[in-house]
Amino acid sequence: MDKLEKGEFYGIHYQKSAFDNIIITDTEYTHSKVDWHYHENPYFTYLLEGKLFESNKKESYYLEPGSLLFHNWQDAHYNIKPTDYTRGFHIELNENWFSNFDIKTLDMQGSINLRNPLIKNLINKVFIETKINDQYSHLSIEASLIELFNTITEPAEKIYKKPLWVNKLQELLWEEEIDYSLNNLSSILEIHPIHLSREFNRYFGTSLGNYIRLLKLNKAFYLITSNKLSMTEICYQCGFYDQSHFITNFKKIYNTTPKKLLGKIC
Repeated sequence: MDKLEKGEFYGIHYQKSAFDNIIITDTEYTHSKVDWHYHENPYFTYLLEGKLFESNKKESYYLEPGSLLFHNWQDAHYNIKPTDYTRGFHIELNENWFSNFDIKTLDMQGSINLRNPLIKNLINKVFIETKINDQYSHLSIEASLIELFNTITEPAEKIYKKPLWVNKLQELLWEEEIDYSLNNLSSILEIHPIHLSREFNRYFGTSLGNYIRLLKLNKAFYLITSNKLSMTEICYQCGFYDQSHFITNFKKIYNTTPKKLLGKIC
């Protein structure tokens, strides 16, 4: 079985950024199939364009744009890519990085499919920083990654004490075709709207409104990076009322406009 050394991924690297104990790559996947292999270090894969099938010894994933996986140390897997153009963003972290910030990954076995919009939002911020690439980018990237792992590794007692409606709501929110209104969600969950509004932040780490905003903006983000649709098309595909509303929300989260982001990555 092949072992890929640090910073090594199958494909063509458009950009490779090296910071202390971190290597970040923006890569076009060129192989129709990559046989069983593993990587020297843990890393994130964030699919920006195209589709990819990935399987390890326990699970299989059909990845589409916006899919995010975390691979732990020596997680053996293989990939199959359709003929379409496929592009991924990788963040690789070595053992020293985890040791420096006292982050434990022992409980994160194999691959993890990360769907939390707060986590994807942090990955998007890392992506932006690699395009800015100034003297403050390393600091910003590390801060985002530390916050990301704090979100992933929430205490076990917090997970087990979640009421049943929390997991049901999480699945509902990840469905694209749904009425996100408080009344509709509370009706489906059979709980009072006030209770849902009050308790949401406890279990999701932010308000209901901001959670939905991030779901929409995360979708907009990978559509912008693909540079295949106009801003107007992206705006309406992601469920914003108009371009002004879209730009205001995007700038609030990413401190830049969609057009300026497109300028940085093209």
